Amino acid sequence: MKKGMLKELIKDLNKLAKPQKAKDLAWFFKTGKGEYGEGDKFLGIMVPEQRKLVKKYYMDISLPEVQKILDSKFHEFRLTGVLILVEKYQSLNKGDLKEERLKKEICDLYLRNLKKGRINNWDLVDLSAPKILGDYFFDKKKNLLYNLVTSKNLWERRVAVLSTFYFIRKKDFKDALKIFELLLKDKEDLIHKAVGWGLREIGKREQTILINFLNKFTSVMPRTMLRYAIEKFKEENIQKYLLISKDKI
Repeated sequence: MKKGMLKELIKDLNKLAKPQKAKDLAWFFKTGKGEYGEGDKFLGIMVPEQRKLVKKYYMDISLPEVQKILDSKFHEFRLTGVLILVEKYQSLNKGDLKEERLKKEICDLYLRNLKKGRINNWDLVDLSAPKILGDYFFDKKKNLLYNLVTSKNLWERRVAVLSTFYFIRKKDFKDALKIFELLLKDKEDLIHKAVGWGLREIGKREQTILINFLNKFTSVMPRTMLRYAIEKFKEENIQKYLLISKDKI
């Protein structure tokens, strides 16, 4: 691990700042008063640019240095920090005791920053939760994910949902379906979209399981959740489920 790379990373990130793009991103990520990203600050750096820097630096940035990045007021710095955690985590081998300990350290760091409000928008969650927490908890007890489902914090609940996407890709649907059921009455649109997305992913793999879930819960599902879930259905089946839905919004 080379020393001094954190300063180089920060310098490279700042070089990529684009003030006009920053305004566009602030609007896109809903940073206005009362919106889900209220108060967040942007530099105007696009994700592909951040990914290139992550690939360049992740091996030479320590976990304490990642924490410094995650403490930034700028959204792109925090996303870069999260993506570094993903790269570090995915570079580790399953079964190696030392590397399994490092995986736990990364998970713990991720969860601390979730609690501290550093992982606080859908891109930060969606690009990391399946690849870190989903992978880590796949073969372990999932109590922590169920605890996140009951959180008052929107992003903690979305992390719980997105973590199950790793399970879904492995064709293990049990916990995903339980978590989705617990969130049927959630008030947040971003949770409705995430759960609907997850259901759609299950349907791509096992449509019968999705249909069974829909037959049981369509009448109580939020409309947005339902629309995402049935997006790949034939038009006549889409209309059938929309007619069953009691939520007409």
